[in-house]
Amino acid sequence: MCAVLENKTLAQADISMATHWYNRANYNPASIARTDYIYLFSNVRKQWLGVNGSPTIFNVQASEYIHDLHSAFGISLVSDQVGLTQSINPMLTYAYRITSDRDWSLSMGLSAGVFSRGIDGSLFDAENVSDPSLYSDMERIIRPDANIGIEFQNTHFVLGFSSTHLFSIAKDSALFLNTNHRYVYGIYKNTDSPVFNYNVGLQVVNRYNLTVLEGNASIRFKHETGLNTGPREIFDLGMTYRTSNQMTFLVGFNLNPNLRIGYAYDQSFLSGYSKNATHEIMLEYRIPSKAASTCIQCQNNDYWYY
Repeated sequence: MCAVLENKTLAQADISMATHWYNRANYNPASIARTDYIYLFSNVRKQWLGVNGSPTIFNVQASEYIHDLHSAFGISLVSDQVGLTQSINPMLTYAYRITSDRDWSLSMGLSAGVFSRGIDGSLFDAENVSDPSLYSDMERIIRPDANIGIEFQNTHFVLGFSSTHLFSIAKDSALFLNTNHRYVYGIYKNTDSPVFNYNVGLQVVNRYNLTVLEGNASIRFKHETGLNTGPREIFDLGMTYRTSNQMTFLVGFNLNPNLRIGYAYDQSFLSGYSKNATHEIMLEYRIPSKAASTCIQCQNNDYWYY
């Protein structure tokens, strides 16, 4: 029956980050067209704490929108350590904003770089160290990598589609490349209340024969400043659920109008991993609009996203 019902799949998966609802640039390069500020983002994720060789992710990004060119430029570096393997994924990103309208926008983006995965055989913890099939050398592959995406925004909605690791399409899994993924998402955002903002989002991720559905809801509390710019966000709470049997709780604090720190706690309900939680720390910084090239398009800064 296994032979008759054979279905091709690849083991390599895109990086998993709970805070992607705040920064989608890892899988949709079009999202860096943020017209109000220069944006810096970093996060560290330790998955399944207590499991030997569990995934550890480090991610850093920077981007800026140039108003005169209707374009955004970004750079990113992702490091993903899983067991004996480590992948490094540096990328350059470009996004073009088709419209400068304050009420809606449509952006297209492309990321290009390299994907490198190494296997350190010296880290094998074998019961029989003399097994001739084991090796202790460091093996590394380097391949070109690219992501593409499109994103639409208006006053209350964000809609996006993207495809990652384009050079991995139809490639053999023996190359240890990341599998091509497709992302489709929609976000409803409400900023009308003087007391809080809230978002509700839904995302579908597909790779070969595996599809994961993810839902997110968050609320951001504000306080009055007494200035014409209106109230400012001060902290937020959120929750995410994935059909891969994971639930996430998120919290963030705006340390000042342009600096924000966040924390995410993942709880997996997968058999064997329910006792091993996942922790993620995020840091965001916005260079004020008056110091950025986008001041012509400056809008109010009471809302961090999107």
